Amino acid sequence: MTDLEIAKVALAGHTICLCKDGKTISDDSKGISPMIGFISRGVDLNGFSVADLIVGKAAAMLFIKAGITAVHGNVMSVGGKDILEQYKIPYSYDTLADSIINRQGTDICPMEKTVAKIFDIDEAYEAICAKLEQLRSNK
Repeated sequence: MTDLEIAKVALAGHTICLCKDGKTISDDSKGISPMIGFISRGVDLNGFSVADLIVGKAAAMLFIKAGITAVHGNVMSVGGKDILEQYKIPYSYDTLADSIINRQGTDICPMEKTVAKIFDIDEAYEAICAKLEQLRSNK
């Protein structure tokens, strides 16, 4: 099995699973929190494949920043697909959605809105971190 196939199987019961050379890392945090955590802690994910429940453009940009080499999303947005194609990252999905909806089901995900018009990976990372900080301070 490929690393991506292993990650897809290991995703069961988790929100994200990463795999490289058969070694898996999984997390149960929601949204982009796992990837933000990995990146901010300096976890070396270069060359890993990832399976995630939901892959929007924001998540896809974080995967690219982390050096992920293949992506599967149970649900993937068109924006996520497009940015992965732009960076020539192989991907697959079970369901393709126009956009990712927020947890309340009332609007587009705030992270998707944050990166909608951003195409630079580092700029997207900074914008995502700033938005997360803003959302956390509003609680």
